[in-house]
Amino acid sequence: METEYVILLDFSTGEIIKIKLSKRQRKESEQYDDFEEYLATLEKEYGFRLDDCQWMITETYLERKYGF
Repeated sequence: METEYVILLDFSTGEIIKIKLSKRQRKESEQYDDFEEYLATLEKEYGFRLDDCQWMITETYLERKYGF
């Protein structure tokens, strides 16, 4: 699976953070054995604390909303 998107659920702020990785970021992430180690390098750039989040990676991004 090609990692294209990172979705984070930030429990400290109640936010859903969606990041579409650039080509450069995808290439950089391949240098890490553990993707979570790479995510830690993005904390300051995107304003989250990995310790406060659950995350997932996906090749495509679809969203469904109910009751909005």
